[in-house]
Amino acid sequence: MKSRVLRMIGAAIALASSGTMLAAQGAPSGAMPPSGPVEVGVVAVELQEVPRIVTAPGRAVASQDVEVRPRVGGVIEEILYKPGQLLEVGDPLFKIDDASYVAAVATARANVATAEANLPVSQAAFERAQQLSGRGYTEAEVEAAQAAFAEAQATLDASKAALEYAETELSWTTMKSPISGRADVLTVSVGDLVTAGQSDALTTIVTSDPIYVDMMEASARILSVRKGIAEGTLKQNDVLEATLTLENGEVYRGTGQLVTPGNSVSTTTGTVTIRFEFDNPEHVIIPGMFVRGEIVLGTMQAYLVPQRAATRGNSGKLTAYIVGEDGTAKQVTIDDDGSYQNAWIVREGLSNGDQLIVDGLSAIRTGQEVKPVAVTIDENGISRDAPTAAAED
Repeated sequence: MKSRVLRMIGAAIALASSGTMLAAQGAPSGAMPPSGPVEVGVVAVELQEVPRIVTAPGRAVASQDVEVRPRVGGVIEEILYKPGQLLEVGDPLFKIDDASYVAAVATARANVATAEANLPVSQAAFERAQQLSGRGYTEAEVEAAQAAFAEAQATLDASKAALEYAETELSWTTMKSPISGRADVLTVSVGDLVTAGQSDALTTIVTSDPIYVDMMEASARILSVRKGIAEGTLKQNDVLEATLTLENGEVYRGTGQLVTPGNSVSTTTGTVTIRFEFDNPEHVIIPGMFVRGEIVLGTMQAYLVPQRAATRGNSGKLTAYIVGEDGTAKQVTIDDDGSYQNAWIVREGLSNGDQLIVDGLSAIRTGQEVKPVAVTIDENGISRDAPTAAAED
């Protein structure tokens, strides 16, 4: 019995020893890399001229936005436009009862006529007093005649000014559009009493062609761009242009031109507002709409690293694998400077001709022997085998 137990213990020890030896010799294990070279897809990175594009959120703003208020008081007699109508400068909007203003114009005209009639009489009296000065007219009487003539002249001038203002107020009873644009819904009805300069607008007119788009860019990135320009690593375009992607994912046709780069940083968001102007003849972009803008700042010398080939760690930096000189996978840390299409823009961490691993990343670790196979990345980020010389022939 005792010998049987000893044999069983010996067998267990032998089995455990053989398992340990197998593990040490490279038996399958999740923690161990696969034996032999692993086939991976690679692309050769080359330093090239890359557009420096900044993507920023934006919001559409009307190029003109006017709240229409009455300049004279009265009762609304007629509404002369339809909500949503496109208006030109001077198109009529509202008609205010003008009876009192017509009467004011008539009174002002009568005052002008009276002043015009009195002026020649005063002038003649003054001229006569001058001629007879010292011969029936004292110096005081001459001065009094001169003052009467000047007063008559001033009365005529004041009467003409009053007439002009009365006519202007009469013209204000027909409210007209001050700008070209689309009229909003109205807030009054026929018969409503309005007052001059009231706080409530009767309607709003918005010009959306052209239209502005305010894009918000982080001040830190702006500093980075300025540094690149100063150091010569970024060649700035003579004219800054932008493109838009609408809320439905559609790319807006046409480009926008820079209006102002912004002069202050928001204390709440840390961003600077950059305004661009876009032609909007079909009024596709509506004021208040949120969009995504891409600003082409210029060009720079950099490498394009397919986004599928790099991962971003907790530190914020990107890591990727290249094929080392000894034929093994080597992990490198790279700094990106934005993106272009489906690739990261990289200026440091790579060298010309480096074989960047883009396929088979899940099966490799640092030091793993690899067998590189040249591939290409299309515009959709999909890798395909690179054409061979035989295939090209």
